[in-house]
Amino acid sequence: MLERLDDLDARALTEIRSASSHEELEAIRVRLLGKKGEVTLALKAVGTLPQEDRPRIGQRVNEIRNAIEAAIAQRKADLPRCVTGPSSAVDLTLPGRGRPIGRLHPITQTMERICGVFQAMGYKIAEGPEVELDYYNFEALNIPADHPARDMQDTFYVDHAVLLRTHTSPIQVRTMEKYPPPLRIVAPGKVYRCDSDVTHTPMFHQVEGLMVEDDVSFADLKGTLTTFIHEIFGTDTAVRFRPSFFPFTEPSAEVDIRCVMCRGEGCRVCSGTGWLEVLGAGMVHPAVFRHVGYDPEHVAGFAFGLGVERIAMLTYGIDDIRLFYENDLRFLKMF
Repeated sequence: MLERLDDLDARALTEIRSASSHEELEAIRVRLLGKKGEVTLALKAVGTLPQEDRPRIGQRVNEIRNAIEAAIAQRKADLPRCVTGPSSAVDLTLPGRGRPIGRLHPITQTMERICGVFQAMGYKIAEGPEVELDYYNFEALNIPADHPARDMQDTFYVDHAVLLRTHTSPIQVRTMEKYPPPLRIVAPGKVYRCDSDVTHTPMFHQVEGLMVEDDVSFADLKGTLTTFIHEIFGTDTAVRFRPSFFPFTEPSAEVDIRCVMCRGEGCRVCSGTGWLEVLGAGMVHPAVFRHVGYDPEHVAGFAFGLGVERIAMLTYGIDDIRLFYENDLRFLKMF
């Protein structure tokens, strides 16, 4: 019996040391130490031996089992380091596997860039709800229920008093209600209108800004927006202001830049005019100040608003806004 155990011990250790893969090592372990393994069966056979032989034989079987377990553990630890052939578990000659790193969506990148320009001018970020009250979206901005300007914005209504905001201007009203002047804020966020084509989507993004101080003029507005445009499109970009109308500003203006596609020569993008509209702006209407408890005789301010998608389309030369929302990885990887 002892001779057979010694033979098993020597043979098992030799097989373990020569194992060339984790799979082969596991097969040896099962054959020796499994439920029907050679060592297990030998241990069970101890009970059939004469009483006087059991302690000596049992001790030897336990020594063999312990030696096999230790040899298997050692070989398992050595295999990745000593074997680099095709059957190894780990080939240390292979390069590491890189993890793909995500990037911000181009709209998010553009919004952060826009906000960063204004933050450098001393503006703070303000936020507000996307499901808004009619009062903040229209009435407090000098757009009463019978005002024709409501027809300019196809609105998603929840009920007669609640809607999905059509611009981020309600954030300006809420901020003025909460804080006294002076104020410098930009309000980025999603807005919603019933519109969809190559240049419009039902959900899009705006950044609107507000400055309120004791002595603010239209010249401050022009200087602020000209600086912003030069930061986004380059200092050689021509800028012009055209008279316009917005219920919440007076006087109002639209801001154009020289077409970034044709450099003013005239093309399909600018409809042959050589100019592209990028902003709406104006001096805050006194009626808006009265709604928030400001005295229009003692404070003045200007407001502006721009579409983030439009800025992104002009910056990257994209002619279809829907590309931003189709989640085509070939398109998104460009950014």
